Amino acid sequence: MTRWVPTKREEKYGVGWYRGYTLRKKSKKGIFPASYIQLKEAIVEGKGQHETVIPSELPLIQEVTTTLREWSTIWRQLYVQDNREMFHNVRHMIYNLIEWRSQILSGTLPQDELKELKKKVTAKIDYGNRILDLDLVVRDEDGNILDPEQTSTISLFRAHEIASKQVEERLLEEKSQKQNLDISRQAKFAATPSFALFVNLKNVVCKIGEDAEVLMSLYDPLESRFISENYLVRWSSSGLPKDIDRLHNLRAVFTDLGSKDLKREKISFVCQIVRVGRMELRDNNTRKLTSGLRRPFGVAVMDVTDIINGKVDDEDKQHFIPFQSVAGENDFLQTVINKVIAAKEVNHKGQGLWVTLKLLPGDIHQIRKEFPHLVDRSTAVARKMGFPEIIMPGDVRNDIYVTLVQGDFDKGSKTTAKNVEVTVSVYDEDGKRLENVIFPGAGDEALSEYKSVIYYQVKQPRWFETMKVAIPIEDVNRSHLRFTFRHRSSQDSKDKSEKIFALAFVKLMRYDGTTLRDGEHDLIVYKAEVKKLEDSSTYLSLPSTKIELEEKGHSTAGKSMQNLGSCTISKDSFQISTLVCSTKLTQNVDLLGLLKWRSNTSLLQQNLRQLMKVDGGEVVKFLQDTLDALFNIMMENSESETFDTLVFDALVFIIGLIADRKFQHFNPVLETYIKKHFSATLAYTKLTKVLRTYVDNAGVTDQLFKAMKSLEYIFKFIVRSRILFNQLYENKGEADFRESLLQLFKSINEMMSSVSDQTVIVKGAALKYLPTIVNDVKLVFDPKELSKLFTDFILNVPVGRLTIQKLYCLIEIVHSDLFTQHDCREILLPMMTDQLKYHLERQEDLEACCQLLSNILEVLYRKDVGPTQRHVQIIMEKLLRTVNRTVISMGRDSELIGNFVASMTAILRQMEDYHYAHLIKTFGKMRSDVVDFLMETFIMFKNLIGKNVYPSDWVIMNMMQNKVFLRAINQYADMLNKKFLDQANFELQLWNNYFHLAVAFLTQESLQLENFSSAKRGKILNKYGDMRRQIGFEIRDMWYNLGQHKIKFIPEMVGPMLEMTLIPETELRKATIPIFFDMMQCEFHSTRSFQMFENEIITKLDHEVEGGRGDEQYKVLFEKILLEHCRKHKYLAKTGETFVKLVVRLMERLLDYRTIMHDENKENRMSCTVNVLNFYKEIEREEMYIRYLYKLCDLHKECDNYTEAAYTLLLHAKLLKWSEEPCAAHLTQRDGYQAATQGQLKDQLYQEIIHYFDKGKMWEEAIALGKELAEQYENEMFDYEQLSELLKKQAQFYENIVKVIRPKPDYFAVGYYGQGFPTFLRNKVFIYRGKEYERREDFEARLLTQFPNAEKMKTTSPPGEDIKNSPGQYIQCFTVKPKLDLPSKFHKPVSEQILSFYRVNEVQRFEYSRPIRKGEKNPDNEFANMWIERTIYMTGYKLPGILRWFEVKSVFMVEISPLENAIETMQLTNDKINNMVQQHLNDPDLPINPLSMLLNGIVDPAVMGGFTNYEKAFFTEKYIHDHPEDHEKIEKLKDLIAWQIPFLTEGIRIHGEKVTEALRPFHERLEACFKQLKEKVEKQYGVRSLPSTVDDRRGSRPRSMVRSFTMPSSSRPLSIASVSSISSDSTPSRPGSDGFVLEPLLPKKMHSRSQDKLDKDDPDKDKKEKKKEKRNSKHQEIFEKEFKSTDISLQQSEAVILSETISPLRPQRPKSQVINVMGSEKRFSVSPSPPSQPIPPPITPRAKLSFSLQSSLELNGMNSLEMADIPPPLPVKGSVADYGCLMESQESVSPATSPPVPQRQLPPPLPSKTPPPPPPKTTRKQTSVDSGIVQ
Repeated sequence: MTRWVPTKREEKYGVGWYRGYTLRKKSKKGIFPASYIQLKEAIVEGKGQHETVIPSELPLIQEVTTTLREWSTIWRQLYVQDNREMFHNVRHMIYNLIEWRSQILSGTLPQDELKELKKKVTAKIDYGNRILDLDLVVRDEDGNILDPEQTSTISLFRAHEIASKQVEERLLEEKSQKQNLDISRQAKFAATPSFALFVNLKNVVCKIGEDAEVLMSLYDPLESRFISENYLVRWSSSGLPKDIDRLHNLRAVFTDLGSKDLKREKISFVCQIVRVGRMELRDNNTRKLTSGLRRPFGVAVMDVTDIINGKVDDEDKQHFIPFQSVAGENDFLQTVINKVIAAKEVNHKGQGLWVTLKLLPGDIHQIRKEFPHLVDRSTAVARKMGFPEIIMPGDVRNDIYVTLVQGDFDKGSKTTAKNVEVTVSVYDEDGKRLENVIFPGAGDEALSEYKSVIYYQVKQPRWFETMKVAIPIEDVNRSHLRFTFRHRSSQDSKDKSEKIFALAFVKLMRYDGTTLRDGEHDLIVYKAEVKKLEDSSTYLSLPSTKIELEEKGHSTAGKSMQNLGSCTISKDSFQISTLVCSTKLTQNVDLLGLLKWRSNTSLLQQNLRQLMKVDGGEVVKFLQDTLDALFNIMMENSESETFDTLVFDALVFIIGLIADRKFQHFNPVLETYIKKHFSATLAYTKLTKVLRTYVDNAGVTDQLFKAMKSLEYIFKFIVRSRILFNQLYENKGEADFRESLLQLFKSINEMMSSVSDQTVIVKGAALKYLPTIVNDVKLVFDPKELSKLFTDFILNVPVGRLTIQKLYCLIEIVHSDLFTQHDCREILLPMMTDQLKYHLERQEDLEACCQLLSNILEVLYRKDVGPTQRHVQIIMEKLLRTVNRTVISMGRDSELIGNFVASMTAILRQMEDYHYAHLIKTFGKMRSDVVDFLMETFIMFKNLIGKNVYPSDWVIMNMMQNKVFLRAINQYADMLNKKFLDQANFELQLWNNYFHLAVAFLTQESLQLENFSSAKRGKILNKYGDMRRQIGFEIRDMWYNLGQHKIKFIPEMVGPMLEMTLIPETELRKATIPIFFDMMQCEFHSTRSFQMFENEIITKLDHEVEGGRGDEQYKVLFEKILLEHCRKHKYLAKTGETFVKLVVRLMERLLDYRTIMHDENKENRMSCTVNVLNFYKEIEREEMYIRYLYKLCDLHKECDNYTEAAYTLLLHAKLLKWSEEPCAAHLTQRDGYQAATQGQLKDQLYQEIIHYFDKGKMWEEAIALGKELAEQYENEMFDYEQLSELLKKQAQFYENIVKVIRPKPDYFAVGYYGQGFPTFLRNKVFIYRGKEYERREDFEARLLTQFPNAEKMKTTSPPGEDIKNSPGQYIQCFTVKPKLDLPSKFHKPVSEQILSFYRVNEVQRFEYSRPIRKGEKNPDNEFANMWIERTIYMTGYKLPGILRWFEVKSVFMVEISPLENAIETMQLTNDKINNMVQQHLNDPDLPINPLSMLLNGIVDPAVMGGFTNYEKAFFTEKYIHDHPEDHEKIEKLKDLIAWQIPFLTEGIRIHGEKVTEALRPFHERLEACFKQLKEKVEKQYGVRSLPSTVDDRRGSRPRSMVRSFTMPSSSRPLSIASVSSISSDSTPSRPGSDGFVLEPLLPKKMHSRSQDKLDKDDPDKDKKEKKKEKRNSKHQEIFEKEFKSTDISLQQSEAVILSETISPLRPQRPKSQVINVMGSEKRFSVSPSPPSQPIPPPITPRAKLSFSLQSSLELNGMNSLEMADIPPPLPVKGSVADYGCLMESQESVSPATSPPVPQRQLPPPLPSKTPPPPPPKTTRKQTSVDSGIVQ
């Protein structure tokens, strides 16, 4: 479908190639195989990039093509977005369009189908555009796209409204189709007055055995009467239609149904089956039986109310109508029908009819046209009995419906009642039968006689059979219906001898010439000899009905027969009913009298009066005859005025009738009559006279009101009469005629000017109907005169009355031919504009005003109405300003705003340059008027541009408006330059408004071409160009025109100018950025600086960039252009350059911020926000700084980072003083703060900050702020109530500090390396504060989801330049340990619960340690040459702070010798024992188990490898000799070993006091082991004793101290970790230490494999020592047994203090932190841990573990399994862990509890009954994982 330009011969590449381009990429030219190219006729316009190819095919085809191209792009996007429903919808629409396009192109469609298809195509395109949010397409009536250049603004607006409405309806339709409602169908039905029910008889399933007649009709069950003719199908005994050709084509349509029928409560579709054959089916001897008898068989009934009401509509659904047979011979069909309707269900035994039904809108002609597939010429038409609601003029009918109702027949000489058959026929008065005039039903031929159904031996048969009698009109008055009665016998022989036994008749025309009345007739049954009965002359002179008999004076009573001539009146009775549907026959005497007025003139007045009472239907049937009669009466009595008024009234009555909806279709008949048949040449004088008389006597309002309503046709008669007169007498009496009309108008005007309330209704009618006469009257009357008359007519309407009628009268005048004539307009327009101005200013009837104005402008736009320039000027002068003001005062929600804006746009569009120039003159000398006008206009334009009144998809309307506004703005700009630029006349506000308007125009959404599809962009550029450039250059010129006034616009205009320069149009940017330099220069010349400009541009730039404007290219252009200008300037070179660099830096940050603002990753958003706010702090822009502080605070709150939110708000609070200084506006940027002074605001901020610190569990910080606030309350504000509240809070915070467990976050170092990262991360290292309980693996996963393309680095050492400069993204992540920085107030030992806060908060220094080996490996003692390499990171700010991470500002590295490491480890072990002892002294209720394990790990000789290793490594002669400088350190280590004994002594003492009986053997063993240890240590290193403070503290400390071990010991498995890891966070110095606490060598945590890889390991790190011994001593068995029992009891009784944020759903520790004890091989493993279970995990049997220090365990505190890092799990109710069956390879999760915590050992195996064997002598030195003490 892409079009190509054929190549020139020399450009052809080989054979069969073409050169060209695809429409998607015009710029890329290439060659294409000829087989891919289809040549089309086309016109090529333009060259190169501007080349446009216009195919010479139907415009609709082009539209479909471009639409398909546009949709296909969107379709693809829908697929990518996985929007399935929409994708399928669009696909369906595309396929439809492709199919229809090929049908149109095929050229094979007939004209009407093509028209229909075009409608479908355009409807589909419009619908598709709406659901895809594309632009609305506006079209003319033929469906072609409107060209806005050739269309008036008003038409364009109305076309948009119509298109929009149609699309809305289409959307509703689509929606309703889903809800099974057919709205278009409902609309169709609402629009048409008549309907039809289409019936297709599919089959009759019925065992009849003989031929039958199937009669179908519509029936009203409530009135028990048929409402339509029958549709008759003759069915044969073989079960098929008699007329076999009609098989599968048994279709009928029941027409003429109207709204009344739709409103019937119920309508039934009734089918009667009449058998045609023997009297009784049982008789088999067919030869002797009478045949051809019509006998009742049964009925089938279906309720079709829902189908008629339109609730059910499915033409394909086959309905089954169940059949009910007659019960007995005297069961009449009518009775069976009523029975079936009343019954719930019918026992049909599978018998019935199959039909399809559909309701169709329209009369039979419309239906045949619109539903040819259903209704064709062969379809039977069954009409409604009676006229339809609307009678069509061409509908000639002469139908008389005759219904046989019932009879009563004496049995006579017979023993039983007769089998009566009624035969109906039509005879004339000569006794000649009229052939083929009786129709038993639609779909059947006419009969000459009709035979009724026979009811067997029934005395009073009730038939209710209807037939239609259709007789030629000329025969009606001579014809009568004859009914003969005959008894039928079942035996053929008897039957032949049966003769007619009686007769009844009725004449169709009454004696007075009117037709037989509708309704029932009780006929007289005559008896006589058969011969006499057949002779019509015998009976025609006799009365036919009982009523006639009475009228002739005969009695109808008495049983005896009366003889009338040769006939006898029988006792039998017989009723029929008739209904005449005739357009030629009347049943009305008065009408007949008028039509035959000449026969009796004496009754003429009466007849004329009676005419008003005749039924309308009768009158319109004889419209022409009646009008002829009326005008003949008038003409033949031309001398007298006797009948004039009566004839006039009669005429008004007839015209009034035709105005009625029922007869509206007779309008053409009346028009035709006037044009072709009317011939009364003098009627005009009489009609004018009578009308004037009525107007003069306006008191008789009723008749005058009717006359006013009929004015149009009365004047048509007057005008036609005058024209005919002129033709005959050549303009004779012209002056009289003119005078009579003038007098008439004068009378009307006088009536209009009266203020009496009586005539209001007549005046209203005059205003409504008088304009209808214009087009006729101007044929015989001077149009200018007429215009003056109308002007007077309008001006005579009393002020303040009938306003809306007056305006609608004016609208009609504008619609008339009068207004299209220039001279008439000259007279009418000034009056109209005055009226409009008057009502608009009072805001009266705006809708009518708007319509009038629109219509005037619409006429003035036309090219065929003479010169309009002067008239546009009148409108401009009188109405432009008024319309502007109306628009300004009107709300956007007003329905009329669109109309008024369209009118205003139309005025401006129709104004030429001359008009604009003239506009100023209209304001005269009043300069202020011009200023006001321009002000109003600028403000209005700006409002309309900023908040458009038209929907965004009305692109054509919006672009038209923009085009007009642009021209107007430029015209008004000229006025500014001419009138308001010089020093004397300069208007600052006006210029200001101009600039603001022009910038608003430039930046409006609908002109931002880069946001549109290329097709739309191309269309707009072709038609309108880039309007932004046009106005942008205009703004630039206007700015430079200002000259010395420029300074008045700085800084106000900086923002608007910035907005303009940010438009992504390079040429415009280049042209307008220099304005900034001009501004700098202006301000510099004025004040020697450009501070105001700088401040403004920074503020505005922030808003603009955040709002989505600006880009990298702008930054470059801004820098380049301004630097060029600055460097050339003498004084601005330096300061200017500094300013430009500053703005560029700001833009970098703002662009980063904007890019990331919509990022899902809030952390990036926080980083960018901090970058921006730091920049603003640096350049001291306080209000911007605060603005970004709040953006940051909001981000933190969204992430529940309450601590960081508090620190952020604190920065705002720090800007404030505790003073009464008033608050500057920028300080209170949040509505929530109601503060007049800085002190009040600071107070409110502090309250909020304290609240956030509380939520973040930072109570220490909250207390510090609280103290500052309390000081204010107490000593400055004296607000003791607030003080008391605050102190209560503080008390709670103190309690929380000691009682509530706070999870310790881990800290992670993260390096972002590579050029792939945004600038604020690139090649930087950050320290991150992890979330509560967040493991490194989870943290890493979170990082990597933010940077899915990043590669995780495997090493912890800093990367080289190659990685830093690579285009990729590399992330390095490892855990670091915060370095405690204790506040100076803690000058003596304090509770760990208090200190624990400072271990992980208010930290700025972080450490990462890893072991390195120096020298040869010593297999016996690995401590001797194990050094620690420690990297120390310093962040720019303390953590936590305003972010959860900060950039590392400095990094340095230190090495720690093995001896220093040993000192650190011993110090930590001692602290650990001491802390545990303190806890037990403070809280005697603490469980004993952790203490047991700690002591056992240190004193048990089996694992007592701890300090023995140190002795071997450092206390040797060799070491002392080689390292004399370490003498002091060795002494310190010895001192620490010696100090361990008193701590252990106290611990064992407490253990002895608390130990249970079950654990007593275990305790005794502890004591024995300790005794050995104590002797050894005291002997070697001396005796140390604890100060008495231990005891003091025991007594003085209350028990409210939080339990350090808040959970029963069974709730967590025990981890194998070094003691050092447990106490690693204890206080830095103790008495006797030098205050330098070294990092422990042993790891705190069983490191993960992932971090393993990060460390640089020794090659043989995997060679771990394996222990194959398993101890099973007695004391351990007892210990475990006791352990188990205490666990269980504690578990149920122990109270737990948990903080509110501890989640029971905390993620499991990763696999890397689990210790696996497998079979005989015990080592650290990294297998995944199972999910945590509700029951406590079992305690793994204790194993003696040794490991080689080569295994390079993680040395960073924070990655260890610190107890404090994880909250204990909640206690388990009732379930008891079964420790009885322990598997050897159990994996368990490491524990975590509040600091300081003893790390649990792996428990001993189950107890056995044998006493423990002595500990085996190990050949190798064992390193205890638990103690860290070398034996």
